[in-house]
Amino acid sequence: MTPEEMLDYPVREAPAPGTTREIAPGVRWLRMPLPFALDHINLWLLEDDDGFAIVDCGYASAETRTHWDTIFAGVIAGRPVRRVFATHCHPDHVGNADWLCERSGAELWMSQAEYLTAHAWRDDAAGFTNAGLVAFFRENGLDPERLGGMQERGNSYKRGVPELPRRYHRMMEGDRVAIGGREWRAIAGYGHAPEHISLYCAQTNVLVSGDMLLPRISTNVAVSSVTPEADPLALFLASIARYAAELPADVLVLPSHGLPFRGARERVAQLEAHHEARLAELEEACAAPKAAAEVIGTLFRRKLDLHQTFFAMGETLAHLNYLAGRGRLARAVGEDGVARYVRR
Repeated sequence: MTPEEMLDYPVREAPAPGTTREIAPGVRWLRMPLPFALDHINLWLLEDDDGFAIVDCGYASAETRTHWDTIFAGVIAGRPVRRVFATHCHPDHVGNADWLCERSGAELWMSQAEYLTAHAWRDDAAGFTNAGLVAFFRENGLDPERLGGMQERGNSYKRGVPELPRRYHRMMEGDRVAIGGREWRAIAGYGHAPEHISLYCAQTNVLVSGDMLLPRISTNVAVSSVTPEADPLALFLASIARYAAELPADVLVLPSHGLPFRGARERVAQLEAHHEARLAELEEACAAPKAAAEVIGTLFRRKLDLHQTFFAMGETLAHLNYLAGRGRLARAVGEDGVARYVRR
């Protein structure tokens, strides 16, 4: 049985952009385009009495906003939008938050770490600068050509998140939120983003997992230039283990990418095995000292564009830091200023 066959997909066709599909009681599924290799994001409408709550916002493109116009003219049709939830700060999730809040009069709900990180990224503040990113990747061996490309592209975050609300409602781990007569529990997750919030409804046995649990791809887990010695992979693995331990085996998972599925425990086990296999391969690749840029190909065996290289460098460093933190690799900075890792 393949890993995909271990999961149950109740629906195998996504709704077309600008349309919705009921996927669970009181939950409607939307899909919006993305201008990347990962070409879509799933968003959610939760019935909230006589109106709706929106969960995640899509990338701030004219195409996405046109599809939102269709949704507002159709299924929403004049009904109030009471709240806009953002699971985390990445552009495909928070890009239209300000636009949707201004349009509907709704308040933005998200965790504090995600809200403040979004503002820092957009405003080139608190170390979240493109220059800092380029310097960080240079310290980890990335070649001048790709460094130059990253420098030229500037603040790509701001292109996907042109504005952000200046006030919000803070969400925290364990919060219980009543939406349309049903209670949703906030589950904080770490490693993919600073303080990602998933939402679980026990009454309908539904988890809006955001990016923390995806059915076909492994969530990007990356080291940031502002926390170069962080261990986000350990945080991520601990976070997804909670889904296996705390939620029912047949929970319906609504992910941000891919199809809704059942089989959270099986998927967590697959991801744990996937990362352990990649860690073993990376440890073997560092039999001689290697910079992160030199071992990207160990984890990513396809040709990467500049956007994908950004994620690949961060994820490679996450695995290297995990190994170093457990004594499986040693890290040293050479006379050229480049950090290299070697198997102990």
